[in-house]
Amino acid sequence: MPARFALQFNQRKYEYDVYNLIRAFFPLSEIEIWYEGEERPAGDFDADFAVTYGRTSISFSFGSAEEEWSSPEARENALENSRRLGISGPVTAVCLLSDPDDRIRTKNELKQLIYRNLSEATGLTLPWGDLTGIRPTKIAMKLLEEGRSDEEIGREMKENYFTSDSKIRLSLSVIHREKEILGRMHLEKGYSLYVGIPFCPTICLYCSFGSHRLDLCRKMEEPYFHAMYRELAFIAGEMKDFTLDTVYIGGGTPTAVSAGRLDELLSVLSREFDLDHLAEFTVEAGRPDTITEEKLRVLQKYPVSRISINPQTMNQKTLDVIGRKHTVEETVTKFRLARAMGFDNINMDLIVGLPGEGADEVSHTLEEIRKLDPDSLTIHSLALKRATRLNLFKEEYEPISFRNSAEIMDRTQACAEEMGMSPYYLYRYKNMAGNFENVGYAKPGKAGIYNVLIMEEKQSILAAGSGASTKFVFENGRRIERAENVKDLRNYTERIEEMCRRKKNGIDSYLRQ
Repeated sequence: MPARFALQFNQRKYEYDVYNLIRAFFPLSEIEIWYEGEERPAGDFDADFAVTYGRTSISFSFGSAEEEWSSPEARENALENSRRLGISGPVTAVCLLSDPDDRIRTKNELKQLIYRNLSEATGLTLPWGDLTGIRPTKIAMKLLEEGRSDEEIGREMKENYFTSDSKIRLSLSVIHREKEILGRMHLEKGYSLYVGIPFCPTICLYCSFGSHRLDLCRKMEEPYFHAMYRELAFIAGEMKDFTLDTVYIGGGTPTAVSAGRLDELLSVLSREFDLDHLAEFTVEAGRPDTITEEKLRVLQKYPVSRISINPQTMNQKTLDVIGRKHTVEETVTKFRLARAMGFDNINMDLIVGLPGEGADEVSHTLEEIRKLDPDSLTIHSLALKRATRLNLFKEEYEPISFRNSAEIMDRTQACAEEMGMSPYYLYRYKNMAGNFENVGYAKPGKAGIYNVLIMEEKQSILAAGSGASTKFVFENGRRIERAENVKDLRNYTERIEEMCRRKKNGIDSYLRQ
């Protein structure tokens, strides 16, 4: 059973960071936050945590809960859970603040305090140390841009964030490849374009995107695309004096729509935008059951240079559990079809930590992927986000394990390297299986440029479609402004002029810089 913790604060500060760091040590645990002066939450807890802020110091305490239990059996079960989790006590630790008025430094010192003590109590070290919900490469890239050597960057990541040697090496490899890619882009006088197609044939168990089953939303398809064409025309007109570096059509599953609709969309893009100077044009072909020769022929009519065919796993049992309505054989067939038709930059996405999958299942998937030999491979660690069916109905899946480990991640890296790939971008979510990361690997010249641009936030990205988020980048990433589109399909179509106005202010500021 997942552990249940009570977490008390004497002030409303850094709750989000503390909560996520404790969750990193105890995945799937339930944590109830309360504040000094409030009544303690009802129910039985395996352990109590407390953070107490003083003027010049912070204390962190934890130990077996000592409150009244609902029954002797509940008390014994909770204490046994605490012993199993390595939480015995009580333990109290204090850190003196080096600069109480510096919020960033104070937060870092608090996280260091918690990490050291939970690591000692549990005997665990986390691969990314006390980094939670952050892109580690941004830290490393900032230091690189300041002129730091690899040795200095590694030392700072280890001393300040307790990052493991293997993740430091991964970060350094990524940032050097990112720097080379970014050096070829028009960062200040260019932009990228994201086009969102929020339709899918089914909704996967782990999906947290604003996707809609196309068969249930068929009446909204026509008005949706017409509204989006209005938004695309607006963007093209406003950004006509800037170079369009990359286009990314994502979703959802763009190839869930008909070949005719796909042709119509690409025709609009070709008419509205200057595509002659593109460094990359990606279309997420995504789910193999939506790919047809006719749709691939449509993509070949336009300057599409990169596609994704995403199996997620090559184990049929897992595909059935997570709601992917395609077969392993379909993945192989559609990949070989695309290759035979001349597509020479094909990415494949895999997810590790899926229900019921361990090292053996992942190894089987990797062997099957190796036979196909894609040009790039993106490894995702499963993240149990709040909005997913997998999280909302997790009681139904408790008998199924969610596993990831250093061994599994090492196998994925070894497989990518054996296919001639190197890591070129990475990012992390909170609540990822094993507290690991998502990594993109690619052969030389096949890295996903758009992925680097969106992760490193060095170029503005204009986004069209429901739920799409436009990101304006100012002062080489020192300031970011966003313009969000509404997620609901009907609201989007009815409020498209408002969506354009939301972008207008950001575009005007961007053009003035």
